[in-house]
Amino acid sequence: MDIDTTQLLRAAEAASQQAYAPYSKFAVGAAVQAADGRVFTGCNVENASYGLTNCAERSAVFAAVSAGATQLVAVAIYTPTPQPASPCGACRQVLSEFSQRMKVILGCKGDQVTEYDLADLLPHAFEF
Repeated sequence: MDIDTTQLLRAAEAASQQAYAPYSKFAVGAAVQAADGRVFTGCNVENASYGLTNCAERSAVFAAVSAGATQLVAVAIYTPTPQPASPCGACRQVLSEFSQRMKVILGCKGDQVTEYDLADLLPHAFEF
């Protein structure tokens, strides 16, 4: 499966424009690519009770699963920062449910892009 890094990052950046981030002002967007080529996006949705906030990465994964896509090959994450920001631990664990070999592409307001394999970001992920 070919992954168009630029297209996936553009989808993540576009999703960040839909973020509901009135508290942190930190609008994050994510786009996941399924093995069949479909792309699903998500943004962070904050809540006054911070524990109920949902990250962009999980929003994108939940959108994919809701559409029947459970074989995910890549995720792109866009943050409004000068350097790329890595996904939180909870998102890493959720992503690992769908592929430890997933490609993780990090983009930002600056022009830097970094790529990782999810297993490098979350070694020894929890498995049931």
